[in-house]
Amino acid sequence: MKKLFTLMALMLCFLGAKAVVVVDAEVIFSEQTALKFYSWGGQGTDRLSLQDGCLFYHGEEATENPWDVQFFPIGGVDIEVGQTYTLSLKIKGSVEANIFNMSFAGVDKYEALHVTTDWQELEFIYEATGTSGDLLFQCGSYVGDWWIEYMKITHEERDQRPVEWYNILENGDAEGEFGEVPCAYSKEWGYNVGEDGMPLPHVAIIEEEDGNKVFVSHAKTVDPILVWDSDGEQWGQQHSAGDPMPDNTWQNQFWINFPRPMKADEQVKISFRYKASKAFRVTTQDHTNPGDYLGGGKLGDIQFSTDWQDFEKTFSAAAGVQSIAFNFGEDQNYLEDIDIYFDDLNVSLMKLDEGFFVASTNTESGMVDYDFDNAIQFTEEDEGVFVATVGTVGDQDSWVNEIMISTVRGNDKAFKAATLKVAGAVVNDPESWIDYTEGSNAKIKLSAAGVWTITINTEYMMMNFVKLEGEADKEPIEIVPNPYVVVVNALERDDLADTVNDDGSTTVREEEGGSGQTWDNQFWIYANRPLNAGEVTILEFKYSASIDAHTTTQCHGEPGAYMHWAAIGDVDFTTEEQTFSTTFTIPSEADGMLSIAFNMAEIKSACDYTLKDFVWKTEDGTESLINMTGADNFYVKVLGSDTYSLGINNVVNNNTASTVTYNLAGQRVSDEYKGIVIKNGKKLLVK
Repeated sequence: MKKLFTLMALMLCFLGAKAVVVVDAEVIFSEQTALKFYSWGGQGTDRLSLQDGCLFYHGEEATENPWDVQFFPIGGVDIEVGQTYTLSLKIKGSVEANIFNMSFAGVDKYEALHVTTDWQELEFIYEATGTSGDLLFQCGSYVGDWWIEYMKITHEERDQRPVEWYNILENGDAEGEFGEVPCAYSKEWGYNVGEDGMPLPHVAIIEEEDGNKVFVSHAKTVDPILVWDSDGEQWGQQHSAGDPMPDNTWQNQFWINFPRPMKADEQVKISFRYKASKAFRVTTQDHTNPGDYLGGGKLGDIQFSTDWQDFEKTFSAAAGVQSIAFNFGEDQNYLEDIDIYFDDLNVSLMKLDEGFFVASTNTESGMVDYDFDNAIQFTEEDEGVFVATVGTVGDQDSWVNEIMISTVRGNDKAFKAATLKVAGAVVNDPESWIDYTEGSNAKIKLSAAGVWTITINTEYMMMNFVKLEGEADKEPIEIVPNPYVVVVNALERDDLADTVNDDGSTTVREEEGGSGQTWDNQFWIYANRPLNAGEVTILEFKYSASIDAHTTTQCHGEPGAYMHWAAIGDVDFTTEEQTFSTTFTIPSEADGMLSIAFNMAEIKSACDYTLKDFVWKTEDGTESLINMTGADNFYVKVLGSDTYSLGINNVVNNNTASTVTYNLAGQRVSDEYKGIVIKNGKKLLVK
């Protein structure tokens, strides 16, 4: 009874913490005077417009694919993996139907939005498995009209205790001298030119404007315009010789420069005042040093006007970002001179407790909330040696089986951004030391629930774990390879189809284009339980093929439910049997994954793949993630079938790929079968 009471008290403690709703992004279309899409824009957007204060779609016929009309209505949301986000919108249509495929925060929702002829206010829940904060809609399959009044993305979080911010820039107001690291740089066409004739970044110029000293960039017309020398393709977009290059966009730039690189997910608050000699759109990017591109960034697009405006945003920084770039050439604004002004640059970080701090939980007792505010601080017992104990000896209710160690305390996101991760399984041994490194949102799983003392040696960057009392440690078990022989008779695929890229552009695979996909033939190894992000596993098997073949791998949930593009890397098959062995850490984007997919249509030719003697186990050897006998952990899909075969009677097909005939349902048929069949990767009509 005492344990239940304690658990309930702890739950009330956590639930009693005031939850606040954070609005991550909101678009109210009645407030827009022109249709705006985030960053990359989209394709097929000529079907979209503003009408009666709504985003309006008109489609007279369905496109071949839903993604032939796709757009980003919201982007740049600061995503935290594991956080739950809610998309709210108000919509009605002229025809009742499913109209959208939606992707956000690493989660795809196919045919998720069902529109009716009445106004509806709908909500969709996304538990973030990735860090993409761009909301992608695909709607080309809808025939008719629809209207959306607003869209909003929100999440709930614990009310944070107030924090104090401090500015890390020197001379952000342009009134004095630059510090050791200048806080602002700019680049203008024709000025400070390098050996290649292109302008180079320089310390920003300070001038007086409106009776005040400000930073100024006198963006100049790019003349001559940079053009392509020959026909070709970049980022999936075709171009002809003489077409303008995208490089024109960033020949005039401005940077807010930080005195040091940011850590992954470090909380940053940036603010400034800005105006220009004309109203125009400016895109932003993350850079390392000014001019060294890092990524798309969190500030998004900014609309400049001829009047001073104020900008402020708090975001989780990308690892290594040290400057924010402003590109002045979007929408062909590189065709004219524009003066751009900045003032009161401010880049602030949180004032937090510094040192080493450990927060803990017991995932098996039902308590998975971390109390970061009350994380225990390590004490320095010797120079560079820090010690802390989690749990209380004699109190079983205090036992923990998972911890997070951070170098700061005082804000949840800041704590998680500054965590340390260990490079191996935790062992209860005073003589065993494990290397550690920095790692955002890193959780350390203990070998058993109990009271633990953790020692950190900063000189050697190692940790030691000793269990004072608790459950017995799991012992390694005898794991033998599953001898089951999987033969995948992969059929010849069609030429690869054009591919729609993440930025909405299209990669044309062949001159005519085809219908084939690299995943037309697939094989999966299916775990007995969901795997958590950060879990370290070992995978081994033997493999060969009828011809040399290249395969790629992905993280999936259920077989066919894609989660992340990266798994165990590429696997190259040869006619000689090889042994594959790798240590595989579950990526944050694939938290909860169940299977590893092998894409066996990377090559066009038909091929027989053979795999056997499978081992998939936890790094500490205490658990086999698959059965050690039988076919229950192996799935196969071959060309012409949308189903995933399972088990001894379905996985192995002893016929060669070139002689097997399938109907459109993916079922094997005899040579006497009449109708449309698939043979050697081709559709044929047999009369």
